[in-house]
Amino acid sequence: MYQETITLCGSNGYEKKYYLNEDFESLPQQIKDELKIACVLYTEEIGGILTLEFDEDGKLSFKTTAAENDYFYDEIGSTLKIKEMQRDRADLWESLELFFRVFFLGEEV
Repeated sequence: MYQETITLCGSNGYEKKYYLNEDFESLPQQIKDELKIACVLYTEEIGGILTLEFDEDGKLSFKTTAAENDYFYDEIGSTLKIKEMQRDRADLWESLELFFRVFFLGEEV
């Protein structure tokens, strides 16, 4: 049905752009706003590129990349910031995983 990973959203600190996968337009506006705020704040503070992706089992993961010559990218801060985001918004991430498993993978609740 889907490839190995599906990108939910992402923020690019280099191009100052945010992306929400159009497959997730049905999410409530408040959730879409929270995703945008979280991703953009991350790239403004840490730099680089952040994407939130679902794997084939519906598990949400945070993927980060940085340009090879980006000496301002904070690799240690990245790990700490992601852990903070996961902890502070645990309900949001769990709800998104449930949404994905039900509406995209067809699982029964």
